[in-house]
Amino acid sequence: MIYLELFWGFLKIGLFSFGGGYAAMPLIQEQVVSMHNWLSMAEFTDLITISQMTPGPIAINSATFVGIKIAGIPGALVSTAGCILPSCIIVLMIAKLYMKYRGMHMLQGILNSLRPAVVAMIASAGISVLITALWGSAELISLAGTNWILAAIFVLCVVLLRKFRMNPILVMVLAGVVKAGVSVLSL
Repeated sequence: MIYLELFWGFLKIGLFSFGGGYAAMPLIQEQVVSMHNWLSMAEFTDLITISQMTPGPIAINSATFVGIKIAGIPGALVSTAGCILPSCIIVLMIAKLYMKYRGMHMLQGILNSLRPAVVAMIASAGISVLITALWGSAELISLAGTNWILAAIFVLCVVLLRKFRMNPILVMVLAGVVKAGVSVLSL
């Protein structure tokens, strides 16, 4: 039964996650945290971090991680298959249609109209992860409850990425080292 739940849960994610990995994060969160309680919100935040650091799409890495955690290797295979099956089918169909109708202005208009929805889904996922990192949950947002060390690390990372155009991988490693150093010093 768990294999069917994993397959169906990640099939829905694969079917409705237009716009790539960041756009899929709210859908993944809904399935694995809210609906099935396979992960806590803190574990979900860790999952996103691990998915970013490993090669491959976020949704597939998430499916594999959750599948292994819930049902071992067979669970990973089932959830990953559920996640990629819709994409394979949809891409084949869209490629065939796009090659046939790529010159139509209406098609270009439809594709352009999807962009704001994708941006909104990415922003939603980013805000959700930021809230979890700085306050633990949306219900606990307060100035007194802010984790100022993580807020400072976040601001530092934004400055390094935007102003100094540092490599994102280097910034992630640096953030981890700073956080580990702060944790060691606070012991």
